[in-house]
Amino acid sequence: MSEQHDLRISGGRVVSTFTGEEFAADVLVRGETISAVLPPGTPADAREEIDARGMLVVPGFVDAHMHIESAFLTPQEFAAVTLARGTTTVLADPHEIVNVAGRDAMRWMIDAGRETAQTQLWGVPSCVPALEGLEHAGAALSADDIAEMLRWPGVIALGEVMDYRAVVAGDRRMHEITAAARAQDVVLDGHCPNLTGAELSAYLATGVDSDHTKNRTEVVLEKARLGMTMMLQEKCLSEEVAEALLALPQLPPLCLVTDDLAADHIVDKGHLDHIARVAVAAGFPAHVVLKALTWTPAQRLRLHDRGVVSPGKRADLVLLRGELTSFDPALVLSGGQVVGRDGAPARSEAGAQAPAVAPLDSRVDVEPQDADTFRWTVELPDGEHTFRAMRVNERDTYTEAAEIRLPVHGGEVQWEGRTTLVRVRNRYGREGAVFAPLLGRELTDGAVASTYAHDSHNLLTIGTSRAAMAAAAATVVADGGGVAVVGGPEGESIAARMPLPVGGVLSARPAGNVADQAAAVRAALENWGWRHLNPFMSVSTLTLAVSPALKITDRSLVDVVRREAVGATTGA
Repeated sequence: MSEQHDLRISGGRVVSTFTGEEFAADVLVRGETISAVLPPGTPADAREEIDARGMLVVPGFVDAHMHIESAFLTPQEFAAVTLARGTTTVLADPHEIVNVAGRDAMRWMIDAGRETAQTQLWGVPSCVPALEGLEHAGAALSADDIAEMLRWPGVIALGEVMDYRAVVAGDRRMHEITAAARAQDVVLDGHCPNLTGAELSAYLATGVDSDHTKNRTEVVLEKARLGMTMMLQEKCLSEEVAEALLALPQLPPLCLVTDDLAADHIVDKGHLDHIARVAVAAGFPAHVVLKALTWTPAQRLRLHDRGVVSPGKRADLVLLRGELTSFDPALVLSGGQVVGRDGAPARSEAGAQAPAVAPLDSRVDVEPQDADTFRWTVELPDGEHTFRAMRVNERDTYTEAAEIRLPVHGGEVQWEGRTTLVRVRNRYGREGAVFAPLLGRELTDGAVASTYAHDSHNLLTIGTSRAAMAAAAATVVADGGGVAVVGGPEGESIAARMPLPVGGVLSARPAGNVADQAAAVRAALENWGWRHLNPFMSVSTLTLAVSPALKITDRSLVDVVRREAVGATTGA
């Protein structure tokens, strides 16, 4: 103990993620490592001291499943705002930007992440495109590509295996991808909403052993029972799920994850700290929540140097105000350095510059977007016909297949004034535009257009009139990608826009600017009538053709469960 410590955190109470206890202790740090945890006042020289009186000292938060692109930020800007909220480690799956620009995009994200004080680790996207044969993305990864990328520095996982129907069906490509990951002994991340019974067994048998999607409560228990690591994001944190898990003879390992949070949400409400508060409100004890933020995800990611305040562990620490249930970060350290104060980035973390974005030039290669491009033409005789429709809800991203009767005249569907319309247009220089009615929203005249549309990120437009849809889409094209909402008395004025010129999914601007733009878009969507727990995800996952039940791509409507294209008309 004769060697001087760099830092002493004194006067606080440490929370043990092993026992759930709070105990008075001073925490000492040397370099990037916790060098001692001592009874208060124990003699020990330190160059600097932090007064933690009235605060709790806990490990840095670990996010075991998330996508940086969902914040619309570069890795540097993302790190700055989330470190300040206590998130010191993330496993990022960059499947949004890799679907746009392939291997170059992943290299760019990894290089950018190295410039931050946050530990940013990476999973190689397993589904590029998300649903082979039923959509066109800007890139494609083969099993050989993925096997090579799994060996890149900083990569520790295979990104979420979303095409779970292909896995269960024994699809050769997905088998080769999961086999490559198992051969390299990396973490295999899962995505299989409400998969159960024999199909769940088949999925687990490939080595994919986690799930972060929303499941029925009985399926949550079934998956946990079989050893699947359950990762609970906000939409999964119901009182019913909490009660069922806590009633088990032994609580299974749980991770709290963010999955997809926009910049304005992070700035206004928080990151993993917000998810922690939601979990407490759902009924999980605070010490269980803390473990699900720290020790369990660290073990999941095989990061045995963190997740507990203990000598020899990495000095990723969060000082919390008040009671543990508040999860209110006052000070955050990453590797022994202060990176956040009072929810704001420390000076060294603010304003970091992203590397050059030339390899990720946004491509929105489409014809001029005018009202004529939103004419829905069909080869049907004049008269009323029954069309397949997508029905959305206000809680999650599940879409039901529905039907609507619409008139056809002169080969054109007369949808205006009768329904909301969705169109997906390929943005990578290919042919392809698919239309479908959308139900479940009471909208005023207006539209939203976005190139942030999971996972192929084609040009998605939703609207109540052709003129409004054209105005929104033209704005996004002019911005080189992004999101635009139009509305107003004529339904054609720009209510909000968020340019995303980095691959059509990210902004290179500072987090505060992006958060302001995202907040404006969110408000415009809500004013239009698009009410949802997470409106960005509700809009952008209409194109996610691996998420039940009916989705839309640049090639067709897709029956997700049957994993096949279906026509616009039902034949009724």
